[in-house]
Amino acid sequence: MKKSTIHFILLSCLILFTYCTKNKENNFQKNYPVNFSKVKITDNFWTPRLKTHADVTLKACIHQCEHETQRIKNFAIAAKMEEGEFKGLVYDDSDLYKMLEGASYSLMNNPDPQLEKKLDSIIAKIAGAQLPDGYLMTYFQLNNLDERWTNMDKHEMYCCGHLIEAGIAHYNATGKRSLLDVAIKYADHIDNTFGKGKRDWVPGHQEIELALVKLYRVTDDQRYLNLAHWLLEQRGHDKADWKAKDYYQDLKPVKDLAKISGHAVRAMYMFTGMADYAAITEDTTYIKALDRLWDDVVHTKMYLTGGIGSSRKNEGFTEDYDLPNEEAYCETCASVGMVFWNQRMNMLKGDSKYIDVLERSLYNGALAGISLSGDRFFYVNPLASSGNHHRKPWYGTACCPSQISRFLPSIGSYIYATSDDALWVNLFIGNDTKVQLSGTDIAVSQKTEYPWDGKVAISIDPDKDKSFELKLRLPDWCKKYTLAINGKQADAKTENGYISIDRLWKKSDKIEYTMDMPVEVVAADPRVKANIGKRAIQRGPLVYCAEEADNTDFDNMLLNPSTTYNTSFQQDLLGGVVSIAATNADKTYILNPYYAWDNRQPGKMKVWIDYDGK
Repeated sequence: MKKSTIHFILLSCLILFTYCTKNKENNFQKNYPVNFSKVKITDNFWTPRLKTHADVTLKACIHQCEHETQRIKNFAIAAKMEEGEFKGLVYDDSDLYKMLEGASYSLMNNPDPQLEKKLDSIIAKIAGAQLPDGYLMTYFQLNNLDERWTNMDKHEMYCCGHLIEAGIAHYNATGKRSLLDVAIKYADHIDNTFGKGKRDWVPGHQEIELALVKLYRVTDDQRYLNLAHWLLEQRGHDKADWKAKDYYQDLKPVKDLAKISGHAVRAMYMFTGMADYAAITEDTTYIKALDRLWDDVVHTKMYLTGGIGSSRKNEGFTEDYDLPNEEAYCETCASVGMVFWNQRMNMLKGDSKYIDVLERSLYNGALAGISLSGDRFFYVNPLASSGNHHRKPWYGTACCPSQISRFLPSIGSYIYATSDDALWVNLFIGNDTKVQLSGTDIAVSQKTEYPWDGKVAISIDPDKDKSFELKLRLPDWCKKYTLAINGKQADAKTENGYISIDRLWKKSDKIEYTMDMPVEVVAADPRVKANIGKRAIQRGPLVYCAEEADNTDFDNMLLNPSTTYNTSFQQDLLGGVVSIAATNADKTYILNPYYAWDNRQPGKMKVWIDYDGK
């Protein structure tokens, strides 16, 4: 045997051993999500949205970055490929990075040579703009480089975080290291500049923490995990000069936090980073803090839509139960952040309550952030409107359009998870995938009309007979369900919000899972002053709203205990929706899903409707 061949075999074994060791499951983390690149979505609700994302949304975002704003040109100028001066806002680089991340995700399931070529062109400008020491931020490079790293609130690490996520996404999609190497070089610059025995720094806008954990997982370089931890631990020690410490989640060390405060998106990214770090290091102090924070957010500061952050003044939180409707902020980015954080909490805890919140934020707070046409966006998502709140093609601060553009193509990552001898079904979306449990390949398929219908048909097709536990999520909104396996009614235990089916699975096993999906009239916590004397309507995972377009007597709408509710699927309305007709003795009102509002003529809207309880 040739010496080169022996070297190749030894190297392959070493790589395999490193991969298996690094990805070995432990009892500390309860499950591991199945990546969206392995999930082919096939259902009638999400497939058109993903096609619109690939055909319209990405092109709209690229157009804005290339022609309507100077986000791409700033890099070309810094790379000396073009002439000019910086235009835009200090953090504009991050929007381009998020767009690149979303485009890379799209390439994984929708190969597009033209799009890939476009990304290569943009990445060449980004790489050309990077300084020899690794620093990369066009605002400072084209203005005054001497001012870099002088202001903790200038988003330098935030932009680096989004660059890292984009670099990893592009590498995973194409196998090319062009953007990943740029991200690593910038991360190394930060690691060489900051840390124990170097400079202190508290990132004004968190994001780099979770990104560094991702980079650690890709490179297996311990420095990045250590730097993520160091940055988290910098908070709460008076190391920053800002006065509003609560706004930056800098009041106390993160392990001591019990109440959420300040800017909502910053908090979501930080909590996600804490959870990611804890999952790897088994840091229980972080998890205890996250438990306290989750209870605080979900039970006292979350809207029915899964939106968070009630105040426009700080794009975040005030006191408990302060949840105004028309004045609600509910930034789209924050709802996406709730999806990120709650998935991590489910991974750590194995409790479906986190997926309940994830699903609520996904179908309502986040999905409302983009128009049905795919090219107009909400930054703010109120629960009532006097008729003057509308989506826009772009924003000066464009974090939300770029956020939704990277989020939508990755939704397949939230459907399934695996653990030792268990498959977790978290979301009900028509799809086909293949997972592996203890060396056995298992083809899995879902067919469903969810969220319009609670019927889900699941096919389990292992390569060989295999004993494992199937964990079906039982949503918090579902009060009654039926379950059949191969046509026979089945009983199963429920634990932590999952229906557990532990059996020997064989080829072509079929599960019929039907969740009752009645119209539900919801009352708010009485401590929410804005909703006293009001009710909201939800059905399954969807929150409904009334629009003036459907209700000529909009201002006088009134529900009562005798109101009856009838549902009907309207194929030609708002892309196809189940509408709810709420009928009193002499009046019928029409309600449609909240995510679809403001897609027709301008008009008023409300989620919470006056209610006469007598």
